[in-house]
Amino acid sequence: MIKADEQILKTDTRGRVRTSVVRRQQLLEEFERSGLSGIKFAALAGIKYPTFAVWVKRRRQQGANQPNLPAKPADSMRWLEAVVEQAQSPGAQNPGGIVLELAGGARLQINHVNQVALAAALVRALEKSC
Repeated sequence: MIKADEQILKTDTRGRVRTSVVRRQQLLEEFERSGLSGIKFAALAGIKYPTFAVWVKRRRQQGANQPNLPAKPADSMRWLEAVVEQAQSPGAQNPGGIVLELAGGARLQINHVNQVALAAALVRALEKSC
């Protein structure tokens, strides 16, 4: 018996899992909102990266052929990776706060809640310039 949250995966003659067009579109839309790299998103979604890369390429080519597509909303949700590190030794000082590692190796440390808005503005400005 199949539970409500489980589904049977369809495969082709080579044993490859077939993904419906609707599910593929849902995954591509989630990828665009996620802000993750293609490799990381494919791994999280359980899709082989070369397959996922072909889906993304086809979608971008179709988008280039259809210039009337709506623009991506400015306040769309973005995903980011967060890593919690333990202190090296019990007596080591913990500087506290949050450290953002930006593209190119830049690091931004936020030690007070008043700095959050400034850091967000900086990240948005950097995103627009790329």
